Amino acid sequence: MKVLIAEDEIISRRMLEAALKKWGYEVIVTRNGVEAWETLQSDDAPQLAILDWIMPGMDGVDVCRRIRQSFKKEYTYIIMLTGMTEKQCNVQAMEAGADDYVSKPFDEQELRVRLRAGQRIVELQETLRFQASHDALTGVWNRGAILEILEREAGRSAREGKPYSVIMADIDHFKAVNDTYGHQAGDEVLREVARRMHHILRLYDTLGRYGGEEFLIVVPGCDAVGVLHVAERLRQSIAESPIVIAGGEIPVTMSLGAAALAPNGRRGEVDADFLLHLSDEALYLAKDKGRNRVEVILPI
Repeated sequence: MKVLIAEDEIISRRMLEAALKKWGYEVIVTRNGVEAWETLQSDDAPQLAILDWIMPGMDGVDVCRRIRQSFKKEYTYIIMLTGMTEKQCNVQAMEAGADDYVSKPFDEQELRVRLRAGQRIVELQETLRFQASHDALTGVWNRGAILEILEREAGRSAREGKPYSVIMADIDHFKAVNDTYGHQAGDEVLREVARRMHHILRLYDTLGRYGGEEFLIVVPGCDAVGVLHVAERLRQSIAESPIVIAGGEIPVTMSLGAAALAPNGRRGEVDADFLLHLSDEALYLAKDKGRNRVEVILPI
C-alpha cells in the first residue's frame, strides 16, 4: 500500500521513509504541505498519509482540513506527526479531520501499529465502496453505478463534442435456463456471460448489470458503425461456445440493442435517458426479429 509522508526536516523524513519501506509500504515523499496537498489530489493518490504539523507553505492541519473539504470518493486516512504535547493541539488536529496522531520523535513500534490500524480502515472502506457500486453475483457495476457512469459520459460527450453509444444486452430465454437447469446454473450463466463480455470490451468501456439477465454497456467514442461492431463481437462471444457447468453444457445466446448519436445529430438535445430508451427499443426489435442478433437505432 502507498503511504505519503510530508516532512520538511530531512533527518526525520529519511527516518520515516526508511521505516515505512522496511515494513513493505510504497512511500511517496513530499517536503512541505503544498507538495502534499498537490499529490493527494492526483487520481492515484495514496490513501494513507503521515503529515508533519509544522511545515512551510501549508502546515499539516491546513492540508488535513482541505482534504476533508474536498469530498473525495476515496477516503484518506491521516496520521498527524507533531512535537506538540498540549492536549488542545491534539484536539485541534482531530477537529481538522486527522484520524490519529503520533508524537515526535516517533517510536517505530507505535507508528507501525497506528499505520496498520489505518490500513485496515482504508481496506474496509474500499471493500464497502466496492460492495455499494458492484453487483454481488457478477462483479460488474450495479444498476445505480452504471447509470451514474452513463450520465457522466453523456455530460463529457456534450462538453467535448465526442460521440458515445449505449448497448442494452439481454440473455435469450434465461427463464428457461433457470427452469431447466436450476437457479445455481442460472447464476453460473450470468457470471460467465459477464466475464466473456468484460473480456471483449475495451478498457474505457463500462459494463453493468442493469437487472435480472439484462446488462448495460456504455461505449465512449463510438458512432453507429463502431457500436455495431462492438455489439456483434459481444454477441459472438456468448453464442460461439456453450457455458460449461457441473452438470454439463448450456447453449446460450444474447440479443443486443444499441443506440448511438448520429455523426451530425442533435448532440446537445440527446440526453442519457433518451439514448437509454432508444437502446431498449433496439433490444426489443432484436428480440422481435428472432433473438441472437444486434439492432442499432439512431436518434432522429
